[in-house]
Amino acid sequence: MSETAPSISAKSGIPDSRFPDSHLPDTGPDPRRWRALVFIALAQLMVVLDATIVNIALPSAQQDLGISDGNRQWVITAYALAFGGLLLFGGRVADLWGRKRTFITGLIGFAGASALGGAATGEAMMLGARALQGVFGALLAPAALSLLAVMFTDAKERAKAFGIYGAIAGGGGAVGLILGGFLTEYLDWRWTFFVNIPFAVVAAVGAYFVIREPAGSRNRSPLDIPGVVLSTLGLVALVYGFTRAESEGWSDATTIGLFVASAVLLASFLLVESRVKAPLLPLRVLTDRNRGGVYLSLGLAVIAMFGLFLFLTYYLQVVKGYSPVMTGFAFLPMIVGMITGSTQIGARLMTRVPPRLLMGPGFLAAALGMLLLTQLEIGTSYAGLILPAQLLLGLGMGTAFMPAMSLATHGVEARDAGVASAMVNTSQQVGGAIGTALLNTIAASATTAYLTAHAADATTPAARKLLQAQAMVDGYTSAIWWAVGILVISAGIALTLITTGHQGGTPVAKSDATGADREAEVRVPVIAH
Repeated sequence: MSETAPSISAKSGIPDSRFPDSHLPDTGPDPRRWRALVFIALAQLMVVLDATIVNIALPSAQQDLGISDGNRQWVITAYALAFGGLLLFGGRVADLWGRKRTFITGLIGFAGASALGGAATGEAMMLGARALQGVFGALLAPAALSLLAVMFTDAKERAKAFGIYGAIAGGGGAVGLILGGFLTEYLDWRWTFFVNIPFAVVAAVGAYFVIREPAGSRNRSPLDIPGVVLSTLGLVALVYGFTRAESEGWSDATTIGLFVASAVLLASFLLVESRVKAPLLPLRVLTDRNRGGVYLSLGLAVIAMFGLFLFLTYYLQVVKGYSPVMTGFAFLPMIVGMITGSTQIGARLMTRVPPRLLMGPGFLAAALGMLLLTQLEIGTSYAGLILPAQLLLGLGMGTAFMPAMSLATHGVEARDAGVASAMVNTSQQVGGAIGTALLNTIAASATTAYLTAHAADATTPAARKLLQAQAMVDGYTSAIWWAVGILVISAGIALTLITTGHQGGTPVAKSDATGADREAEVRVPVIAH
């Protein structure tokens, strides 16, 4: 049990009472905070699972519901647009309305939308359910992360809590592949939606009885409507632009128009935020050097990770002939690596080592694992190459993700915790959309080029089938080379932009002599009882 000193002015040494809601501590750490973590982690697992579990069910759902090939992508895109576009709004709602209330509302809504998706009788009902899942996911995800930020302020406890959360955020997608394979193969695709309901119900009931949000941590400023509209439209245009680029090409007029519109909308959003009294996204959250470095490096790393999930899934199922269940189990080494990296390396060292010295080497280790996968061939041994590559990827990403998620909300005022958390999710969501579109386009182009160059050599049906497999693998490895480069850039950004010391103290706000509050990391002594 520990207790922290109250917030003090750095120059006067007296309590700073100008922002009592943000600066004054609660009566003490909530004794139920570790039980609360269980339900927060369960909700996060549900959201992350949903990102991959539906992919495996999609072929069966498409056939049952009569969804055309042209509209098939909207089962994924409808969720991504709603989720990515509304994240900042969801984070602000959590700060305004209360994180516990927003968290429970998001869970109940997500469960209802999942039930609607599982019971879908046609294309429109399915797409509507997926969009609703995205809306409630945008409430749920930032509320979950910001609850951690305001409930765990002791450095060592924060490291453990974010270690668990980071492992789930990183490895949950691979768990989704296993669970999706089981449900699709042995039950029915509808269970990939229905499985969310018990997760959500248990997490909501547990949260209602266990979570106690610290008093005075809300931001009751009026909602910035222009900011909501501009940010939502800008992010939707950006995510949809990358999604459309994957199917229609980068030179498509609508694709280019979406990117231009996104740039104009987001630039207008930043201009509005710099001028309004109560901005949706206070620029102090975004322009902090360390947090900016986290958002950028994490977003780039997710680009590489999403591409890898896609290519490795297709390689194992199409080229190697694995079943959905076998494919899911084939990702287990990555999950083990992520959990180990997050809880045994990142969490243990976070209070002793500066974040850049965990994130930089973590991303480089992941790049090394990715580099091994550039050697993929049709007959590549799983145990000899894919397994060690996944272990390296998992260890590296787990080590980097944990301090990244903690630093993204470290030192931020309690009133901004929701929107700072939303920025973490936004960087991941946009990174995922970019990764899927960009790397898939690169792989498709390389595959086409390989087929064109070697078409004359394939004179029999067997030779043509072999050529097709070789071309696919060549496309995957070409794209994976790009992923290696992106991870190296992520490491470089983490090592150069992130300059803060280790997170060994409790973050509080600090004020300068002019009265303009700014954020800083002040090490407050921890008094042991």
